[in-house]
Amino acid sequence: MAHHASTRTSTETSTETSTETSTETSTDVTIIGLGLMGRALADAVLAAGHRVTVWNRTAAKAEGLVSRGARLAESVESAVLASPVSIVCVADYESLQQAFASVSGELDGRVLVNLTSGDPEQARELARWADQGSARSLDGAIMAVPSTIGTADAIILLSGSRAAFETHQPLLAALGDATFLGDDHGLSALYDVAGLSVMWGVLNAWLQGVALLGTADVDASTFTPFATQVAQETVGWLSGYADQVDRGSYPPDDATLATHAGGIAHLVRVSERLGVDAELPRLFQSLVARALAAGQGDQSYAALIEQLTPGARTS
Repeated sequence: MAHHASTRTSTETSTETSTETSTETSTDVTIIGLGLMGRALADAVLAAGHRVTVWNRTAAKAEGLVSRGARLAESVESAVLASPVSIVCVADYESLQQAFASVSGELDGRVLVNLTSGDPEQARELARWADQGSARSLDGAIMAVPSTIGTADAIILLSGSRAAFETHQPLLAALGDATFLGDDHGLSALYDVAGLSVMWGVLNAWLQGVALLGTADVDASTFTPFATQVAQETVGWLSGYADQVDRGSYPPDDATLATHAGGIAHLVRVSERLGVDAELPRLFQSLVARALAAGQGDQSYAALIEQLTPGARTS
């Protein structure tokens, strides 16, 4: 598996002049899309002292921002022309394509930062389109809720044009903890879904435990401190397992897959006997069964990566 390390990059404020500082430029940044997240992004850059132009299909959503100093553009084209950087956060890529259908030459020499959720190939396709319009582009993923935008708790993952990130890092930092991942525009979208996998894995496993203990009248609040302790201890294993995955070698430093298989079978049996849905632990069981059938029973739990990876290597 390829390993991509997150790299934070900072730069001195650029004094270079370019087409980005032409007479057409009237504000520092344009925000396109004013849903809950888009309004939070606009609020954050306004609070940081930037001059802001906004556009939204429903103009009424801009009223509060305009009262705080933002300029409302009449069209996407005029919004893009207003600033050297346009940050886009709309519902989906279909909405993005509709909004930018008539935009082409306006992008020349400007920076497009897309924070619309999508998949890696959509991000790469958008980058190719932006490149044809002579724009530099970044694709991003927001790992935060709107209320945290503008604080260090808001993780903003970005990939694509390193030059665009470095030049506009102070602006991007106003949104949250802006982290540059690499030149591949699809990386941020991949990190996004990988992070969601971890999130839902933890939440679903916690709910399974809540359901099990609920059969003994133990409420979720009572269980949660113990669940948190288990989760934290499990997180402590990840670095060691990551080294094993990167090496493609899985020594059973803690327990073998065969041992895990016995524990998972116990979880399935208890869930079924108590009338708790056992679909989730049966999924764990099926993955381990495939690994055992492949002769990996004496390896560590990290060996399961080979059941999840296309063209998996064998050890």
